[in-house]
Amino acid sequence: QVQLVESGGGLVQPGGSLRLSCVASGNIFSINAMGWYRQAPGKQRELVAVITNGDSTNYADSVKGRFTISRDNGKNTVYLQMNSLKPEDTAVYYCNAAGSTSSNPHLYMYFWGKGTLVTVSL
Repeated sequence: QVQLVESGGGLVQPGGSLRLSCVASGNIFSINAMGWYRQAPGKQRELVAVITNGDSTNYADSVKGRFTISRDNGKNTVYLQMNSLKPEDTAVYYCNAAGSTSSNPHLYMYFWGKGTLVTVSL
């Protein structure tokens, strides 16, 4: 139906920067909000940032002032610019989108990417 593919993860030094991208494709009717979640081993998956189709944003307290979420609606793409990275930011980052498919235009669904690993280490 709808596929979300993340990219941009990797190894970065503390204090460094990384930019994640996520592209939605497939049987898309509409996409509303898009966001990023992350999960470290033994921890609950948590919201990192979310952006609506009206460009309203919300961030986890732990990343406020350091991360910036943005989107390109024409490309069905969402980005996460991560600055001043800390070791505790190490996690698998997952892209999320809320929307509907062409097969079921009136049924709102959540779509998930497979994740991309971000490792912050010396």
